Amino acid sequence: DAMEGEALVIKCPRWSSSVKVTWYHMDTNKIIPAEEEGSQIFSLERFLWFLPTSREHSGNYTCVIHFSNNRTRSFNMSVQVHPYKQGVCFPSRIRYPNDTGRGKVVCPTIDNYKNATIIQWYKDCRPLQGQRYFKGEKYIFINNPRKEDDGYYTCRFSYTHKGNVFNVSATRIFISKAKHSPLPPRILFPKDKDVIEVELGAPLSLKCQARLGIKKQPMAVVTWDVDNIPVKYLRVSRFHEKTHSFEGREQDYYKETALHITEIKKEDLQANFTCVAVNEMHNTRATVTLQLKAQCEVGLPNVLLIIGSLVLLVAIAVSIILYQSFRVDIVLLYREIFQPYSIKDDGKIYDAYVIYPKNHTNEANFVEYFVYQIMPDILENKYGYKLCIYGRDIHPGEDTASAIEKSIQKSRRLIILLTRQLINCKEHAYDQHIALYNALILNDTKVILLEMETIGTYEKLQESLRFIIKQQGTVKWKEQHTVHPQSSNSKFWKQVRYHMPL
Repeated sequence: DAMEGEALVIKCPRWSSSVKVTWYHMDTNKIIPAEEEGSQIFSLERFLWFLPTSREHSGNYTCVIHFSNNRTRSFNMSVQVHPYKQGVCFPSRIRYPNDTGRGKVVCPTIDNYKNATIIQWYKDCRPLQGQRYFKGEKYIFINNPRKEDDGYYTCRFSYTHKGNVFNVSATRIFISKAKHSPLPPRILFPKDKDVIEVELGAPLSLKCQARLGIKKQPMAVVTWDVDNIPVKYLRVSRFHEKTHSFEGREQDYYKETALHITEIKKEDLQANFTCVAVNEMHNTRATVTLQLKAQCEVGLPNVLLIIGSLVLLVAIAVSIILYQSFRVDIVLLYREIFQPYSIKDDGKIYDAYVIYPKNHTNEANFVEYFVYQIMPDILENKYGYKLCIYGRDIHPGEDTASAIEKSIQKSRRLIILLTRQLINCKEHAYDQHIALYNALILNDTKVILLEMETIGTYEKLQESLRFIIKQQGTVKWKEQHTVHPQSSNSKFWKQVRYHMPL
């Protein structure tokens, strides 16, 4: 925690001087660079500097230590910048632990600022004066400390960076060897003039917590009054008080009293409930009142709004279900009506390169008939796509490897026909290797997988093909398609056209 407008430095835990440290702002996940001209926040090795702080610097920061073996270790830190408030010289959270109690109070954090100079010491926000205080370079010494010396000591010092002077303040509590020390009582909650919403007939618990001094106090009372009458003197069985005390981490002494009301009645809405905190120095009060919770009346406009919202949600849900069920038909209809075809200036020649298992016998099979007859008839003749098919567009006798590689690079899609012959083939075709390299490594070409035969679990397929199937699935050729293989309105051809480029 830091005060607004002051210098602040936070440190990454010390490690070997040879390691590299990087600072990040966790809220934006951006690296905090080294110092630049005019920068308020910058990193310098394991230090993160704020020169000066502003409210916008509040947030979470991470320092990452990079080791030589490529391992890293990160540490998260939270920065809260507090604004200055009149009459408050330090927020309660900007405190450092108690010193020895033997009279020496060291200025916290001053060692983080090179050549810093203390300007002034304060006790409980007042300038420290008197012959009992000896001021050293980084500390003060209280001669013969007594109970009245207990309190909060603030050192304000200056730090110079590249000719610019910044102020820094740091506060620590000092507790002498005395048994206890009172402080002006301060009620932490409730706040004065708070209004608490209640329901008639419901129970309520009002809690009041106050800080009353350092160490256990001989006189410390926190109680509730109702219309200026202490609860213990009221003859009302609905009201009960319960008190407990505890010490904070810096030996601050607190008391908390809860007023339990078993049932809220109408007369309670007119009463003032006052928390009173008293010690041997002073007393303070905080008063709260009760009011009924606003009733939520559901009128006709609200009913119509609720019904309309429900109808809208149902319509959205039905629309999503219909779209998921008929997505392919909707997209194809949209293309047919609006013809959103892009200008093909991407340097490609073919819409798809077709990869299929080659038949090394003279017997004709359905897959080759499908590739050379059915696919061109549907995709080229009927819908205007341009395919590249080995044996038709790439002829034996050419520089086959070079021609295949160039054709694949000039194609917008890769169509791979999956068959049992493809699984059982020990040596995969060159065009299949190049195609999968372009699809998976270069991420250059989208793949359309046509499952021409029932493959099963895909376990015998290449790992790269199994990966693509897991990502996007396959378009399956069913036996009923064989009866009318050139029916362009079948689900199979609609799926193929859906995956083809515009």
